[in-house]
Amino acid sequence: MEKILENAATLLASSENNIRQNIDHPGSAFSFYSDSINKIGDSIVAMARDSKSRFLVVISSCDDETIVEFTGDRIGTDEIAAKICPLNAANAKALRKVFPWTAPISLRDRKTTVGCGDRLGCATVGHIAAAKEFQVTPVLAQQSIRELALTGRTYRDVVDDTCFMVFQAGYKDGYGADGDHLKTIDDIDVALAADMLMITLDLSDIMNAAAGDWPRSEIDAAFDKLPEGTKQHIIDTYADKTFTVKSSKVNIDAATAKRCAVMYLGALDYAATVHEHLAERRGNKFDLEVSIDETTSPTLPSHHLFIAKELLLRNVEFTSLAPRFIGEFQKGIDYIGDKAEFDRQFRVHADIAQANGDYKVSIHSGSDKFMVYPTIGEMTDMRLHLKTAGTSWLEAVRVIAQHDPVLYRSMHKCSLDNFAAMQELYHITADINKIADVDSLKDEELPALMEQLEARQLLHITYGPILNDKVIRPLFFAAMHKFEKEYHQGIYKHFYKHLNLLGVPKR
Repeated sequence: MEKILENAATLLASSENNIRQNIDHPGSAFSFYSDSINKIGDSIVAMARDSKSRFLVVISSCDDETIVEFTGDRIGTDEIAAKICPLNAANAKALRKVFPWTAPISLRDRKTTVGCGDRLGCATVGHIAAAKEFQVTPVLAQQSIRELALTGRTYRDVVDDTCFMVFQAGYKDGYGADGDHLKTIDDIDVALAADMLMITLDLSDIMNAAAGDWPRSEIDAAFDKLPEGTKQHIIDTYADKTFTVKSSKVNIDAATAKRCAVMYLGALDYAATVHEHLAERRGNKFDLEVSIDETTSPTLPSHHLFIAKELLLRNVEFTSLAPRFIGEFQKGIDYIGDKAEFDRQFRVHADIAQANGDYKVSIHSGSDKFMVYPTIGEMTDMRLHLKTAGTSWLEAVRVIAQHDPVLYRSMHKCSLDNFAAMQELYHITADINKIADVDSLKDEELPALMEQLEARQLLHITYGPILNDKVIRPLFFAAMHKFEKEYHQGIYKHFYKHLNLLGVPKR
């Protein structure tokens, strides 16, 4: 650092481009991320790394106030000083103040968005590298309460980690932050307090999903208990009606209208309450996604139409809606099901969205569903939200398998030990007996496991036990720091494939 201070006056007097070319010194213990170098007033703010960690560096003249915004160890003179600043909450807050483009924003006016789940807090640079090549806006900070519990992070951690990596990448085009699958207003408030402006409202606990299988007599009995005005509205609006939505027609008979009322009205009233709460807290600076995908049965087009119309009647401003599509959207692998039937039904879902407020169709568990991406992109005209999560974690596992086979074997065995417990949280159908004994494989054979469906799902759902293992955890994060470039390159390649197959236009 002393060598940089020797040249600091010259650097401060030069352009950002010149600073990028001259700030690193041969033999220095650390190096700068070139894209992060920003000159503001008489200060330089940049991200750097050494063999163990990443950190912020602020170099400033004594007359500039930027340096006082950040906390860290200060060295230098009264005329020129520098600070080495840890990547903590205080410095993330300072970074967002000095560089507002590092903070998440509402994406309600962005046509195509993709949720880039990052369970580790170190994948964002790879996500950005892919997103920059397409006409898409990334939701870079995205976590569910379940993921937070399994990784030991908080929403504040998720947003702050993303903030630093957005700065590291020099990405100024805007990004979203999604409090994923939230069910209560208390949890929503925790996410909002951490600047997560996208709220995915999971209605699975409030909607009466079981009524989807009730006999007609039970539906009639439940419907009869509703207020007279509500019953009359449902019959007059939906019963025995045919709705034309773009190129599709959706028929709702009287029995279906009553079933939808029994299944969804309570949940939709709750969605209206949540929307009112969000508007009170954020004005119009939020994105509400309504999720009805956490059920065992696919969302019928008639049910989707009912939900959309009732939300609009309640003046709920929702940016996206996530139905449960036909087929299997399992974690970490491609679509399972009849592609032709998926295409037929998805056309109706896309038409419903475009004819009822033109909200985005949201695809949950959307990572690696390469078979159906062309359909999704074409039929939505790219007005969509694709939600991914564990696929970025699997790219980290791939890096470990490629570069640290001893560590990978430990992770693999930890996964096997915890697979049964994690199956209670994640629905997959992998037969892990098809996976070879990891000790029987040569080191060079380990990366191929990330191409085997069963091994992908095994590692996908057991991230929590791996990351909480006291022996594995420090070794894992040390390896991820060491092989940072390789990880970002893997993420870039993987997400480029996602966006390209979706048909997202290039920039």
